[in-house]
Amino acid sequence: MGIAIRLQEVRERIAQAEARAGRIPGSVQLLAVTKTFPAAAAQEAYDAGQRHFGENRLQEALEKIPQLPKDVAWHLIGPLQRNKVRKALEADVALIEAVDSLRTAESISRIAGELGKTADVLLEVNIDGEASKHGFSPADLRIEWEQLAVLPHMEIRGLMCIPAPVDDVQRARPAFAALRQLAEELRARGPLLLPVLSMGMSHDFEVAVEEGSTEVRVGSFIFGTRFYPSHSA
Repeated sequence: MGIAIRLQEVRERIAQAEARAGRIPGSVQLLAVTKTFPAAAAQEAYDAGQRHFGENRLQEALEKIPQLPKDVAWHLIGPLQRNKVRKALEADVALIEAVDSLRTAESISRIAGELGKTADVLLEVNIDGEASKHGFSPADLRIEWEQLAVLPHMEIRGLMCIPAPVDDVQRARPAFAALRQLAEELRARGPLLLPVLSMGMSHDFEVAVEEGSTEVRVGSFIFGTRFYPSHSA
């Protein structure tokens, strides 16, 4: 099965999940995650109509951005070190999805201001409290919300999470529901609308859609098995 066929299958499964949840057709955006895959694979997906692509590492994104058409929207979905914020903003990425601390948010706000830009971001939430995961704990995000929400030169578009690994995708449902509920709580506190909930990947995106995801991040199902380099990223 080629990339175009797998892309179509994902789109159909998203549409079916939307229907099961009584959601508006087309309310969920598909983000094709191209980390470790060559630019040629991304181009094949582009030729099949895909326009939003996700990369974990800034350096890999910077290598691929010039090789794809200008109308691609690139999302950074991995942790962004503060010393790389300027490069990310200069590259005009569409969305920084994994802002995991107030300090990183403050760096993005400050540097975006210096560049005369407004950065669109998502806040990453460590929804299950895993020690190995990046992100705000729900408790810390509630405490720091007032500071985050008023940072200039940065638009918080919503929240993202990666639930703890489970052997049954249905067991991820409470984590997705918890992120949705947290977004609703923060939205009620104002002043931001938080329209984006980025949750769900290749193995669990349908459950995420049923629980309110507005963006699913799918890579291996579309592009195949990943082979990671032996050196550390």
